[in-house]
Amino acid sequence: MKNFHFVEGNHITLLRNGEEYFPELEAAIEKARYEIHVETYIFAFDTIGGKIAAALKRAAQRGVSVYLLLDGFGSQDFPVEEINRMLHAGMKVLIFRPEFIFAMPRRYRLRRMHRKIAIIDAQIAYTGGINIIDDQDNPEKLSPRFDYAVAIQGPLLLQIHKAVKHLWMLVAWAHLKKRWSLSSASAITPTDKCYGDQKAAFVIRDNWRHRHDIEHAYLDAINQAETEIIIANAYFLPGRKFSNALKEAAKRGVNVELLLQGRIEYRLQYHATQALYENLLKAGIKIYEYNRSFLHAKVAVIDQHWATVGSSNIDPFSLLLAREANVLIDNLSFANELRTSLKTTITQESTPVRIADKNFFSWRNYLINWLSFYFIRVMQGILGYDWYDRNP
Repeated sequence: MKNFHFVEGNHITLLRNGEEYFPELEAAIEKARYEIHVETYIFAFDTIGGKIAAALKRAAQRGVSVYLLLDGFGSQDFPVEEINRMLHAGMKVLIFRPEFIFAMPRRYRLRRMHRKIAIIDAQIAYTGGINIIDDQDNPEKLSPRFDYAVAIQGPLLLQIHKAVKHLWMLVAWAHLKKRWSLSSASAITPTDKCYGDQKAAFVIRDNWRHRHDIEHAYLDAINQAETEIIIANAYFLPGRKFSNALKEAAKRGVNVELLLQGRIEYRLQYHATQALYENLLKAGIKIYEYNRSFLHAKVAVIDQHWATVGSSNIDPFSLLLAREANVLIDNLSFANELRTSLKTTITQESTPVRIADKNFFSWRNYLINWLSFYFIRVMQGILGYDWYDRNP
């Protein structure tokens, strides 16, 4: 059963990388008059993080209600001193599952808040895959991380605002911060005013009513695809049902293209993903590795009208454990804008993976890849998540 629905009347703008996203976010924070909600997995106190933190503190000091929710693992290096300065400025800051040694069993420590959402005055929302971190700050001095976000105006904000408020309330109660609840503080609410002609849905993944919503949204679109599927995903390790859906699409003549990580960021995940390449290539699926910089995108375009932009990778961490958020957009213009961007990246900044590449599929790489894959499977089994053979 679907736990999401499309609504009409939205205006959704595609934002490429931090260079387009962060100036918009900072400007919106500076204009805020009533309320700001920010959820992020990583909040790095670097050049970008410092600017966003300063803008949030200025907003709080001029009387705006500012709510900041950080993940306890992704943002564990965020300075305590800066959090104290935020609190002193009048912000409310909560940590989702703080990282304490022996605080909880390992299985539960893996359930992170991986969403990236900002809502300003209940009038505009930003979401996607971009953390609050300088995406040009990397040890190899590469180009910025390849990623996307969207700016949203319109009736979809009703769904997004409700989800953000709900999670804040849960965490506030867990931290015994009842006085920080939003029952009285949230006097401002979104309207159903029409801002455009785009149809969209907001899809989340949690451990209660929305355990498989994002996965099912992908599978529904893939199973209905007629001409083309393009998926760009940073950490791609799908279960058997997802893999079979892609192979079945290719079998019925759909052009299936995967844009995946070409640089090693997390070695075990990188090699486990490569273990799937041969089987996917033999099914007629095209695979490209992005190698200009690090790939961080979690997007897809299907049949040039259905698109998704969000925080969810196609791997067990995102689809089984973490709290995630994706926007689905059913709109020809938006989908083709994203498709053009992806096709340009595939053509100009990526390397095709070919089954005839002897070096790529050498016995040494083959061994490393499958050892990595089965190590991850064993660990998931120990934690109680039988991912690859699962049929949701």
